[in-house]
Amino acid sequence: MARPAPARNAPATPEPAVLFPVLALVFNAFVWGVAWWPLRELHARGVHPLWGTAAVFLLALACVLATQRGAWRPLGRQPLLWLLAVATGMTNLGFNWAVTVGDVVRVVLLFYLMPAWSVLLAWALLGERPTAASLLRLGLALAGVAVVLHPGDGGWPWPRGLADGLALLGGFSFALTNILLRRLREVPAPARVVAMFGGGAATALAASLLGTAQGLLAAPAVGPAAAVLVAALAAGFLCSNVALQYGAARLPAHTTALVMLSEVVFASLSSIALGAAEPGWRTGAGGALILAAAAWSAWPTGRAPARAGAQSAP
Repeated sequence: MARPAPARNAPATPEPAVLFPVLALVFNAFVWGVAWWPLRELHARGVHPLWGTAAVFLLALACVLATQRGAWRPLGRQPLLWLLAVATGMTNLGFNWAVTVGDVVRVVLLFYLMPAWSVLLAWALLGERPTAASLLRLGLALAGVAVVLHPGDGGWPWPRGLADGLALLGGFSFALTNILLRRLREVPAPARVVAMFGGGAATALAASLLGTAQGLLAAPAVGPAAAVLVAALAAGFLCSNVALQYGAARLPAHTTALVMLSEVVFASLSSIALGAAEPGWRTGAGGALILAAAAWSAWPTGRAPARAGAQSAP
């Protein structure tokens, strides 16, 4: 889910002007919350989610490069941009593949373990020692995952299929993406955007070519319906990123993070309505714990809030 980070330290927004930034963030969350449907439609038409992701992000990258000329140049001077590209690519690969083949609600909940991964990654990569509160949030999120993954007939909670593993991989990569965005906050935003869209395209394309060469994936079926879906997804992701840039640059980081949790609502309601999820009490109980940990991590602490700069979506 390549969601470029807006600039930090934007001037405060007058209260009457808050509505439009919030609506922009809700739009971003909506796009990512319902993106599973066109991905499944592509899959049904013979386009594996890896090939679909590669096509969507190649088209989006072409649009970015056409409108932001020279934005790629910092990639040669900042090695961390390449790591950002890989992390973003793995985020999109894991999430898009998982929501295509798995229970959408379960996938989205496991993906939103991201705040727990962030505690560990910030400690390892940024030297930010976890506080007691962050460790409690970590424990709360892990308890939620244990409930979601616990098999009903006994045994250890463990990923039970490809979709579970991909969702956890995507959430971990999303957390790494956000940590890297914090490290790269002084790099011009267009360069980060190019790295993120480029990483989404290159990672999915490499995985698609390798899988097809090994006989694990079929060559994509090219047709008018698939082309329309790819174009619609690319347009949706580009528009949602513009909305994120607008909204998150005008709101405190904790507000951005809280509003973006509405993605879970959009994904849950749409997937249940269209039969792409089978909600049960374990998913509900575990999901409540995971979302509580995510909301707690986004809640203001009373310190001066930093402006949003580490929300990439999904």
